[in-house]
Amino acid sequence: MSTASPPTTLPPNENDLPMISKAAQLKKLINSDQLEFLMEAHNGISAKIVQETGFQGIWGSGLSISASNGVRDCNEMSWTQILRTAEFMSDATSIPILLDADTGFGNFNNVRRLVKKLEQIDVAGMCIEDKLFPKTNSFINGEQQTLADPYEFAGKIKAAKDTQKDPDFCVVARVESLIAGWGLSEALRRAEIYFEAGADAILIHSKKNTADQVIDFQFEWQNRCPLIIVPTMYHSTPTSVFKESQFSIAIWANQIMRSAITAMQKTASLIYEQESIEETESQIISVQEIFRLQDTDELKTAEDIYLTDTEKDAPLKPLRVGA
Repeated sequence: MSTASPPTTLPPNENDLPMISKAAQLKKLINSDQLEFLMEAHNGISAKIVQETGFQGIWGSGLSISASNGVRDCNEMSWTQILRTAEFMSDATSIPILLDADTGFGNFNNVRRLVKKLEQIDVAGMCIEDKLFPKTNSFINGEQQTLADPYEFAGKIKAAKDTQKDPDFCVVARVESLIAGWGLSEALRRAEIYFEAGADAILIHSKKNTADQVIDFQFEWQNRCPLIIVPTMYHSTPTSVFKESQFSIAIWANQIMRSAITAMQKTASLIYEQESIEETESQIISVQEIFRLQDTDELKTAEDIYLTDTEKDAPLKPLRVGA
């Protein structure tokens, strides 16, 4: 009985197929003539799920990345820890990531180094906000948060654009004036300064439960550059309104993390109460699905190519204590 010969080369990985760069993909989304969407992810497996679902871009949420590590969204994670997470997300996917980079983690010089490192790990762009380091989440006492000097912040934007090597790398300037209660005129003034400094897009943020503020901003802004929104608080607004107002991108900013917490709390409570996993097993994915998301089959194929028969059949050796 004949057996099939093992492959001599690995099949192409979907993340390695020739395509336009991730930065170019993000720039295309930002400059699209229709409303596009970014979905939040906070680690490699959530990023892969976002891609498999069909989204064309990922929001690397600062809130969700912080929450996934059990710390607050006020720069309690270092920028290198954030980048380590972003690297796993980038490696797991072929679609672009727009990273929530808070205030840039320091002054213009920190921003320059940040851009270099983001390009090295193939993150397509970053969004920085005009607050002071260390920042606090916008939905926590927003009116009490101090905003950065707009010209100092513009210097960060210019430093980022001067540093990037990939012309398609995107720098998004997030305007916090409406969150801080400074009003529409100040938001427009700051957005204009940031646009002149080289921002590829403006993210206008609001915590109102209606979209009135961001729609008023868009009306006055007149599409001088792409405009991005985060409808977390005005989630009941129909998406058709965002399309009619000609926003560039809507970011679903934290729903993956929040739904994951919901599921984890439910599962943990059920197992604790029943002292059994019997009922839980029918409600959760199989271990095999985890293996699929981890691309375990690719490793098996690689072993057939690169391991000798002796290595494959060799038993595991126990570790020598003190070796």
